[in-house]
Amino acid sequence: MSRSPCPSDSTRTAAVVNKDIRDLWQRSGGRLSPEDEEQYQRLLVEWAAVTGGSSRPAA
Repeated sequence: MSRSPCPSDSTRTAAVVNKDIRDLWQRSGGRLSPEDEEQYQRLLVEWAAVTGGSSRPAA
């Protein structure tokens, strides 16, 4: 079973990606394996792309 994000032709919302990040941390017990770290990095890139790279809402 693949843990990779959805294919690039489908855009997921920031909320969905954020949920996946939270789920990954919860599953890992706060300690990421090398495989989990790779997935985490992919999710961060996906999240940044969806949010425009900003963690703060526009003023």
